[in-house]
Amino acid sequence: MEEFVVLVNPEDQVLGLMEKQQAHINSLLHRAFSVFLFNSKGEMLLQKRASGKYHSPLKWTNAVCSHPRIEETYLEGAQRRLKEELGIETELSEKFSFIYKADVGNGLWEHELDHVFVGTFEDEFQLNTNEVEEVRYISIENLDKEMSENPEDFTEWFKIILDEYKHHFNS
Repeated sequence: MEEFVVLVNPEDQVLGLMEKQQAHINSLLHRAFSVFLFNSKGEMLLQKRASGKYHSPLKWTNAVCSHPRIEETYLEGAQRRLKEELGIETELSEKFSFIYKADVGNGLWEHELDHVFVGTFEDEFQLNTNEVEEVRYISIENLDKEMSENPEDFTEWFKIILDEYKHHFNS
């Protein structure tokens, strides 16, 4: 099934729809959401993207990143993708939104108005192997160490979103 993203201006007014890969080639601003999940120890859930993803395969990133559909709110899209990718449901709260642009390689760009959600989860996952290779929890301290030693192991947008998250929450 062809997937579309919602093109917007910086004020989040809808400009139209475009096929997802074409929007990434053209670097057009579109709606997105990112989900950070934590366990009771304060460790962050990371997912390794599946090997078949058309960009950034086998790179570590936050729990879920995707795009709401035209008829969805950002929160509805985030909850849908938690179910589709990780096979879970959990309560989420929106923390902030911002615009970023990241070169993800092979002539593709992420240019997104990104709404960032946070939640907690400590149960079993039912991973969709078309989307997710594996998941793991990690302390922010160890994540910072890994990112500094092996930045190529992480998605470009995750580096940007994590910095923005830390800026908002001084973690």
